[in-house]
Amino acid sequence: MSEVGPALASGGRFLSVRGGEFAFAVLGLPLGVLGGVYAVAVLYVGALLSLTVLGLPFVLVALAGARGLGALHRRLVGRLLGERVAPPPALPRPHGMLARGRVGLTDPVAWRSLLYLLLRLPLGAFGFAVAVLLPLGCAWAIGFRLWIRLLEPGPRPVGWLDVASAPVGLAVLTVLPAALRALSGANRGLARLLLGPARSQERVRELESARATLLAENTDRLRRLERDLHDGTQAQLVALAITLSLADDVLDAVPETAPDLERLRSLVGRARGQTDDTIAGLRRLTRGIHPVALDGGLGEALPGLTATSPVPVTVRLDLRERPGEAIERAVYFCAAELLTNVAKHSGARTAELAATAARGRVRLTVRDDGRGGASLGAGTGLSGLAARLAAVDGALRVESPPGGPTVVTAELPSRL
Repeated sequence: MSEVGPALASGGRFLSVRGGEFAFAVLGLPLGVLGGVYAVAVLYVGALLSLTVLGLPFVLVALAGARGLGALHRRLVGRLLGERVAPPPALPRPHGMLARGRVGLTDPVAWRSLLYLLLRLPLGAFGFAVAVLLPLGCAWAIGFRLWIRLLEPGPRPVGWLDVASAPVGLAVLTVLPAALRALSGANRGLARLLLGPARSQERVRELESARATLLAENTDRLRRLERDLHDGTQAQLVALAITLSLADDVLDAVPETAPDLERLRSLVGRARGQTDDTIAGLRRLTRGIHPVALDGGLGEALPGLTATSPVPVTVRLDLRERPGEAIERAVYFCAAELLTNVAKHSGARTAELAATAARGRVRLTVRDDGRGGASLGAGTGLSGLAARLAAVDGALRVESPPGGPTVVTAELPSRL
């Protein structure tokens, strides 16, 4: 029974077609023809007018129209095919006619939309044929003998066409849903490729977002550092100064013949302890700016980091090359954050940290046998960590099914 259910579900998916996919295929031919004619007309007329004063204004207006048609098709893809394509950035509006004309002529969104309209024509024709023409042909083939009797009454010999038409029609009709879904997938891919923002534009957006996140985090870190210095280290230094002042008063008040040596030793010992605490606090504060352990590279820093983890951690290192300083710092803080998450949230008994650096790439993997269920944006600091890695062209991948294990992988370039 458990095997029949998936088989029936698979057969149902094979034979099913969403209403949006069918509507998109039916509309594909008229919209494809209109878009294709528009694109060909723009290119042809633009080439003819390129040597006249009307050439540039015509191309500017035509590219603006192509951008608008691209937005229309993007909405149709989202509404009918369920594929949300991120809108490209708005066209800049600089001052001056020449500057605006240059921006319009070099608008990559408009040119890519024009290419989409050209490629949409053959896909629209294929989709219309699969959604409308082929089903009509299959209906004719399945009822071929009936249609022939209606068109040619009277006895007639049974030929091979009478025998083969119905099975062929049924076979073609069976594969039409899969063909229509394949064409819908091709339309989704074409829309993602040409109607959304270019890869360079997406990269700019990612970097801007990462930069904003880093600026916010650095501001918070500086505020915490200021608060710690004011409320912690400064107060300790004040207490140290008071203690030393009291010690000085004792030395002044006690006669040389009968010094209070015990009280003096107590005050000096307290001052020494407070001094040690202050030095330790300063070391903790400065460790967040540049870990001293990184002076010897990741090969020395990562084992020292895992040694302080309350969860036993197995370390596996294969560092054939030393990354740049910024990359090392990013990997170090990434490992510290991931190990902290393991200790606080996973409930794991053991963990494993593996790091490799070879052929210009660095990979850090932290695995634990905890309860799982971790994900980006689940409140465990992984989203902020992903943003920090994105600032150095890195990426974070989380695999954490319920029940575990959790595997978090960070990949970065060795050099920026």
